[in-house]
Amino acid sequence: MPQNKNETVIRIANLFLRFGGLQALEDIDLEVRAAEILAIIGPNGAGKTCVLNCINGFYHPYRGEIIYQDRDLIGLKPHKIATLGIARTFQNIELYSGLSALDNLMAARHIHMRHGALLGCMFFGPTRREEIAHREQIEEIIDLLEMEAIRKKVVGSLPYGQRKKVDLARALCMDPTVLLLDEPMAGMNVEEKEDMARFILDVYEIKKIPIVLVEHDMDVVMDITHRVAVLDFGIKIAEGLPQEIKNDQKVIKAYLGEE
Repeated sequence: MPQNKNETVIRIANLFLRFGGLQALEDIDLEVRAAEILAIIGPNGAGKTCVLNCINGFYHPYRGEIIYQDRDLIGLKPHKIATLGIARTFQNIELYSGLSALDNLMAARHIHMRHGALLGCMFFGPTRREEIAHREQIEEIIDLLEMEAIRKKVVGSLPYGQRKKVDLARALCMDPTVLLLDEPMAGMNVEEKEDMARFILDVYEIKKIPIVLVEHDMDVVMDITHRVAVLDFGIKIAEGLPQEIKNDQKVIKAYLGEE
């Protein structure tokens, strides 16, 4: 994590994204700072997930730049961006449903593994020591997210809220320097949302990494985030502190509704 808590970690400038005749993002400027949880909110179809997909290389904007560690991420493959330290969760859970929670977390360590398949099959010496080291780091994440009871259960058999927790844990197992969370509380009940909000705060406070949070639950956004950016039809209409956004008339009209 950068020494200056106000240092810009990711800078998005003049970002345009188009799908045929549909303008998904238009002239987006945004900064992710070193010591913050930044929320991106807006109505359905506003372009929130599009921003995350541009950051981690799933989408390729036709104009603009996304600067991270003094390099432009646009044009890089998603796996290369992951190795740079940007990890994410997904709105629609993308886990290996036939594997256990523990195996899903081990899969996230793949980008840090230095020994090839041949040595891995032999499983002795340096290969064995490397896997033990990876498993120790995974156990720390399991403890942090209170996953002991589900660590060996097949992910496809878990309740929805538990799978969301595995998704967050898998992202953390990549040792990210920036964490992108795409609606981590979607579809959860009140108790599950409270637990997830607590885990996100724990991750931020313990891991000391910036978090970009796309979320519809305004109570959660107002409670746990430091800054909020608001999108509407692919355009950024507001940015500021949660209380400022809550009282912004453009936001009230576009997102929260008005009488």
